[in-house]
Amino acid sequence: MEYIPILVLVISFVGLLAIGTPVAWSISISSVLTMMVSIPALPAFTTVSQRMGTGLDSFALLAIPFFILSGQLMNKGGIAHRLIAFAKTLVGSLPGGLALINVIGAMLMGAIAGSAMASASAMGSILGPEMEKEGYSKEFGAAVNITSATTGLIIPPSNVLIVYSLASGGVSIAALFLAGYIPGLLTGLFLMIVAYFWAKKKGFKVGERSSIKAVVKTFFDAVPSLFLLVIVIGGIVTGVFTATEASAIAVLYTLILGFIYKEITIKSLPEILLDSSATTAVVMLLIGASMSMSWVMSFENIPQDISSTLLAISDNPIIILLIINLLLLFVGVFMDMTPAVLIFTPIFLPVVTSIGMDPVHFGIIMVLNLCIGLCTPPVGSVLFVGVGVAGTTIEKVIKPLLPLFLAMLVALFLVTYFPQLTLWLPSLFDL
Repeated sequence: MEYIPILVLVISFVGLLAIGTPVAWSISISSVLTMMVSIPALPAFTTVSQRMGTGLDSFALLAIPFFILSGQLMNKGGIAHRLIAFAKTLVGSLPGGLALINVIGAMLMGAIAGSAMASASAMGSILGPEMEKEGYSKEFGAAVNITSATTGLIIPPSNVLIVYSLASGGVSIAALFLAGYIPGLLTGLFLMIVAYFWAKKKGFKVGERSSIKAVVKTFFDAVPSLFLLVIVIGGIVTGVFTATEASAIAVLYTLILGFIYKEITIKSLPEILLDSSATTAVVMLLIGASMSMSWVMSFENIPQDISSTLLAISDNPIIILLIINLLLLFVGVFMDMTPAVLIFTPIFLPVVTSIGMDPVHFGIIMVLNLCIGLCTPPVGSVLFVGVGVAGTTIEKVIKPLLPLFLAMLVALFLVTYFPQLTLWLPSLFDL
């Protein structure tokens, strides 16, 4: 095993992050330095820049800017309010009702928008003040909002699952989307159980029971928003259109819905388009840089070296999966989700396929792992959004976050060691 390229890559990348270099630049610079172990500086620079460009040359990646735009349109289009109203009629009368509403609303909003940060921002700004008014602590509300927002990255449509499909060499996006439903709902269920018992222990106020009429009314108000899932997922699974075409349809549908609800106007469109463009630029730069690093690692045989090392430790699938989970949890603490998926999929996927794991199953495990990282400092983007919206601090949120972290880890354990939780739905459609 050649240790020099691995050492150069790890030391330079960690060192650059430690001094505050942006992640995309850290990835690119460490890729160039690693290449310079084998070839001169000028070819190293040109090769990495070329790989950044070719890494973005993918039809599947066109889905990402469209889903980002549809997420922005949903966030501004009054959809969150209708989803929250529907969730409130379902669980508002239970102990911790508002916290349960947050989880259900986040699952619905995240599934429709495909963005954890959009979900955390929408749910936190709408439900946060209401929870505080009902006697919930600001920190508990923020903790529930932060963790539940990540469920939308598992429940389709999900940009990160599209990225995994690209990094894995073409795993079916339709299979990944279907595979995400049960793990995402399971994670949300465990978060609700923790929120229920925490609220009961603290004696938070219980809301009034909703009438059947109110449930039916709010459901029909939410149906147009929920119907987007039927169009997008149904179209992809049945083969009517691709994920990229589905993303464009999602934009058109949410734009029309926003105009019907009168929450979006012609005047507000430039700001929505600008915000979407800024987010897309950041994501695409990260993808391009990560694709170049992935290629450099392959050039230096780093994935093969790490794979052989892992398999040398043990040939027991349970032990190997435990090690990979621990490594991914560690990676998620220090690295954003998109680059982590692009960089570590080529490393770990050959290992898990060698022990007989389905690539679709591994994709869901990887995303679940990295979802936990989004809720942890120092780079947890959803953590910072949730704390910022709630107007509190990370230090104060950590205590109520811990039992919710435990709930997410339990869900991760079940999904890892019970593959049918992931693979049952895709198998129904022969995917």
